[in-house]
Amino acid sequence: MAPAAVISPSILSADFANLAPEAKKCIQAGAQWLHVDVMDGHYVHNLTIGPPVVKSLKAAVGTSAVLDCHLMVTEPTEWVDDFAKAGADIFTFQLDAVAPSCLTSETVIPEELEKAKALMKAIKGAGMKAGVCLRPKAAAACVAPLVEAGLVDLILVLTVEPGFGGQAFMPEMVPKIEALRKAYPDMDIEVDGGIKDSTVGAAAKAGANVVVAGSYVFGASDLKAAVSTLQAALDAAAA
Repeated sequence: MAPAAVISPSILSADFANLAPEAKKCIQAGAQWLHVDVMDGHYVHNLTIGPPVVKSLKAAVGTSAVLDCHLMVTEPTEWVDDFAKAGADIFTFQLDAVAPSCLTSETVIPEELEKAKALMKAIKGAGMKAGVCLRPKAAAACVAPLVEAGLVDLILVLTVEPGFGGQAFMPEMVPKIEALRKAYPDMDIEVDGGIKDSTVGAAAKAGANVVVAGSYVFGASDLKAAVSTLQAALDAAAA
């Protein structure tokens, strides 16, 4: 069965002084997930939020939305327990943070692969779904041994360089999405970066069933209409 079409608004673009109301507004508009971008100031040159905010967000939204946490951090293993306790539902890490060989080869070297497997086992052992993120330079083929090991619940494809919101969609990432969907027809494949009304169609047709959008949703004059536009594109691609 094909995976469900999901909209995951990125709270990085929300008004942080009104985070709970903004999150609830997204859910009322039809968003099923909330995308939480966690940056440590080391992996990328930006510093965002951590477990206390996730805990507060979980208290505000409860089970009405999946907390889709994307960790752009140098040591993701150190954060597994904290995010599990805070209420994260999905813990997605940057593959190159633990396996930098994925940036220069389609095959991750054995010791890095074992580190990635151990991390994903820890994530799942803590009660969260395990996601693996590929930045633009990371090869799609690198996730194969992790998928074959039964450790991957979600693959996140970045269609911008990680670090900041509001960047332009990279169309050269479309073949990567297509390759992943062809290889893994039942996998949740998420796309993040420059998603808006003019780019969501390309991502959806390539095979993404989960789309992250920040500035397009939170910067819209009509948030509900923005979410509906994204959902319609996913539904049309799945039809």
